[in-house]
Amino acid sequence: MVTKYPFKKIFLCLILFFAAASFYAQTKTVTISGTIADSATQKGLPYANAVVKKDEALVAGTVSNEEGLFTLTNVTPGNYTLEITSMGYKPHAQELYVGTLSQFLNVGTVELTEDAQLLNEVVIEKANDAISDRMDKKSFAVSDNIAQSGGSVLQAIQNLPGVTIQDGKVLLRGNDKVMLLVDGKQTAMTGFSGQTGLDNIPASAIERIEIINNPSAKYDANGNAGIINIIYKKNKEEGLNGKVGLGSGFGALWERKANLPTIRPQYQMTPKVNPSLSLNYRKEKLNIYFQGDYLYTETLNKNEFVTRTYDDGTVINQQTKRNRNTHFTTFKTGVDWNFNERNSFTLSALFGSEKILDHGDEPFFNADYSQRLRLWQFLEDELKTTVMASAGYQHKFKDPGHLLNAGINYTFHRENEKYFFDNILPDYTGKDSFKLLSDESVIDVSVDYIRPLRYGRLETGFKFRNRLIPTNMHFYPGLNSPLDASAGGKAIYEEAIPALYGNYVFESRKIEAEAGLRMEYFDLEYEVNRNHPVYKSSGYSYFQPFPNLRFAYKINDNNKLSLFYNRRVDRPNEVDIRIFPKYDDAEIIKVGNPGLRPQFTNSIELGYKATIGKGYLFASLYQKFVDGTITRIATTAPGSTLIYNVFQNAGKSSNTGAEVVISREVASWYSFNLNLNAYRNTIDPFSVNILYPVPVIVSNGRQQMTSGNIKFNNTFNFAKTFTGQLQAAYLAPDIVPQGKTGHRFSVDMGLKKMIQKGKGELFLNATDLFNMLVIRKEVQGNGFRYTSRDYYETQVVRFGYSYKF
Repeated sequence: MVTKYPFKKIFLCLILFFAAASFYAQTKTVTISGTIADSATQKGLPYANAVVKKDEALVAGTVSNEEGLFTLTNVTPGNYTLEITSMGYKPHAQELYVGTLSQFLNVGTVELTEDAQLLNEVVIEKANDAISDRMDKKSFAVSDNIAQSGGSVLQAIQNLPGVTIQDGKVLLRGNDKVMLLVDGKQTAMTGFSGQTGLDNIPASAIERIEIINNPSAKYDANGNAGIINIIYKKNKEEGLNGKVGLGSGFGALWERKANLPTIRPQYQMTPKVNPSLSLNYRKEKLNIYFQGDYLYTETLNKNEFVTRTYDDGTVINQQTKRNRNTHFTTFKTGVDWNFNERNSFTLSALFGSEKILDHGDEPFFNADYSQRLRLWQFLEDELKTTVMASAGYQHKFKDPGHLLNAGINYTFHRENEKYFFDNILPDYTGKDSFKLLSDESVIDVSVDYIRPLRYGRLETGFKFRNRLIPTNMHFYPGLNSPLDASAGGKAIYEEAIPALYGNYVFESRKIEAEAGLRMEYFDLEYEVNRNHPVYKSSGYSYFQPFPNLRFAYKINDNNKLSLFYNRRVDRPNEVDIRIFPKYDDAEIIKVGNPGLRPQFTNSIELGYKATIGKGYLFASLYQKFVDGTITRIATTAPGSTLIYNVFQNAGKSSNTGAEVVISREVASWYSFNLNLNAYRNTIDPFSVNILYPVPVIVSNGRQQMTSGNIKFNNTFNFAKTFTGQLQAAYLAPDIVPQGKTGHRFSVDMGLKKMIQKGKGELFLNATDLFNMLVIRKEVQGNGFRYTSRDYYETQVVRFGYSYKF
């Protein structure tokens, strides 16, 4: 049967089809994405504004993320104007046509050029949130830290949220297992496994400091407390420009506690000098930069009073006073070459020289100070030299954000220490000395690949490290020497670490998710002198997974919840397993342990961030579980009052805590940042077998303490060119191996004045304004207990000037 009027039916179907297509085209929406980058460095600009307008009316708007990526959703097809703005950069506008053939439109990379005229104007704007949108990182500009201007990186760090300082080490949320990076790389200058040198890196050389509490799989697995990334300055303007500065100051303004009798005076009115110079030349495809800093300080580095009480009733009172002179010189230079729009190369080099002279006195008295038992006077002459060279290559694929990075980094670090002692006893005087030479060579090779996807991105890469450290210790004992000369000799430390990682990031309107896995193989060989009386050659290896997860829910534009999980490791550093006794103290001696093994940590954290007016609230709950806890154990040998601090694995421990950060601009002239951090540290009962100097078993019951800190930072904008800062910090008593530390309190202040149309800057500040910060410690050891009070130099007044050209 033949159907009548087929042409009419076909015509009607076509009309309905085109009507539906027309309706769909009119109602469908498009997602617009792109990357906002600095035209000089080609790096993504975070927190830049991207808006779409039609006839000057706002259609959609957003802010770029930390990589400079932005996404605008629900834009209907049509003709628009895309406007991009960021503080300090010239605004950019371009015509934008949104078609109907695709639901996604990528506008590519929009490059912004710095506005030199705008930069020269002094305009105070609301600062970007320190806490990233992902809540895994906090970022702080060193220039905003007025109260610590002119000091070292360690001093600049100590008042940041969640950070405390103990025995010269940085602790994050009460944990010293922190990995330190310089420009995203580990270096010998700050330590590859532990942390060193922060007190001697001038803060004037640093642009910003990042604190990463929950690192992803792309970072090395070492450091369960988190990562501190120190970013050096690097100018970006066209042509030749730079900055020159001079900082100075004085510390130890008066004597806080008098010396015990018969020793040399302690340092007072200690000078500080910090000249700095940065230069940058940028022309077309080439960018050349140089940063040079010199820091000279005299410091009352330690002034500790200790009372030791032994089980047999013996009481010894001692003082350790250390007058320190430090010369620290750093030079950093490099070249960025944008070969073409797809390929770029970087070459950089760093040289650091740290010269330390310690003039120390240690008197030892009996219980009522009626008899001096010993006077130990020493000179430590130490020179540390660091050379680092890096080469990097980046290839940009056609799609924005699609990158391949490759790099090689070489570091050489020499530690040359000489100690000279006068061991003065009632019956004789002995002259002793020793010398330590350690050369460290490290090669890092890495390849990283990043590919944006429709709803996120994929990150993957490979890294290989080889690290070689030969050390040589020579003892030169004098008359009746207390030195253990048999513990000297040679040792060779060598590690190899190949690692492979993958990380996937997903993002939708309401959900963010990130999952990563780092597979790491570690092999360590530690060869020691065959004639060592206690320790023999040792080593270990492991092949372990280190996963990380992050899940976030966007309640709305101003509220977000995030849940984190990661697994990390803390490998013993070479100095932790170094077999040579260290005689910084004549009768409390530090010794490494080649039998030390890594500790592994599982961490979870729940975070919440709310944007409230001109400010934000961040709150988190966190929990860490540690297996194989690395700690120092203090013990004695039978018939001796000498105390040996030896590294050991002490079983399981945990850290449970909560952190709150409130930041708000109350008025145009006043803003504040309040940080509260409370945690409970627990060390489970343990029993360990210590081999040095003689075998002894040490047992310890469960240790538990609730601690925390409060930091209150206030900023006052007295005028457009005049800013003040007042910081207060309280640290509660905390747990240490076999004991605890007492509470601490300090107040810092600073003033900054912009002059010469914003090109010049004057600053004046003072740390520990009321001179109240004292380190108190109590330790209960095997057969003894001791209490200590350290009145080291904490009050320092600094002033300086810098000029941009």
